Amino acid sequence: MAYRVIQWATGGVGRAAIEGILDHPELELAGAWVHSESKVGVDLGELVGRAAIGVEATDDVDALLDLEADCVLYAPVMPDPGLVARILRSGHNVVTPLGWFYPPQADREVMDEAAVAGGVTLHGTGIHPGGITERFPLMISALSGSITHVRAEEFSDIRTYGAPDVIRDWMLFGATPEVAATSIMAEALGAGFRQSVQMVADVLGFRLDPVMQTTHETAVATAPIDSPIGPIAPGLVAAQRFRWVATVDGEPVVTAAVNWLMGEEHLEPAWTFGPKGERFEVEVTGDPSSLTTFSKLHPESVAAGLERNPGIVATAMHCVNAVPAVCRAEPGLKTYLDLPLVAGTAARALR
Repeated sequence: MAYRVIQWATGGVGRAAIEGILDHPELELAGAWVHSESKVGVDLGELVGRAAIGVEATDDVDALLDLEADCVLYAPVMPDPGLVARILRSGHNVVTPLGWFYPPQADREVMDEAAVAGGVTLHGTGIHPGGITERFPLMISALSGSITHVRAEEFSDIRTYGAPDVIRDWMLFGATPEVAATSIMAEALGAGFRQSVQMVADVLGFRLDPVMQTTHETAVATAPIDSPIGPIAPGLVAAQRFRWVATVDGEPVVTAAVNWLMGEEHLEPAWTFGPKGERFEVEVTGDPSSLTTFSKLHPESVAAGLERNPGIVATAMHCVNAVPAVCRAEPGLKTYLDLPLVAGTAARALR
């Protein structure tokens, strides 16, 4: 029997997840929660540009939690821990790209208790943070000894991210550098990235300094830059860098970083993606060292990215592909370290 999945929120990740669920041989789409009134009552197949499947979107939380379903794929813009705990207590497993990758003990205990009470499992995963910051660094680290540093880093053109409200109001692109420095993103993102950094450090056995470092840098436009939030005027923020760094005696040993640029022109400082272009990198410094580059997870153009962004799809698919393993796991909060290998599935025509 297929595992029945409820998709919670239908933004970019949510729509890609619906497609992934519909195509997965072990999964069945049971329902979806939507925020927008215009989506209520819309068939979920039609919502993602496919034929109708006879399952409609709703904003009725109680009705969804009353459904006979095995798992909720929880992907709104920002997480509500109280709601996630409620979903768990209702007897639904939860897979989410929004946190709980490797939470601090106190947070883990709260969500673990809710999951055990519901007899289900909570699993946080995704791409960055997630696979690029946890799964691949640890896997690749097995090729090295005497490791001194692990780095996981994203280089992306943020113009391909189809969420203008988030770009403008939360990330604070288009603001002055002084205002952008007050962005919640360093902490909101850091809640996930710090967990990934801590996981890698713990598994590798680093003796960490007590406080993890966070840095946030900005670059401003030197000429008007077209963007999803309208033209960014000279002097306003058009690129941002965030880093979360664990240290030993003040020296970096595990780093997670993001570089988000509104293109590579008209920036001060003159940041670029370099000759490799947009990418994700995982670098392990040790004996021997290695550098792994993930390409094709970025769109070929801004227009293509706004239509379908491979990085968003990858985030969704890492969640979708984890659902069967999560549904089979023992109750509680389970990290990547607690589950068996998660893999994708063959295309429908090849099965």
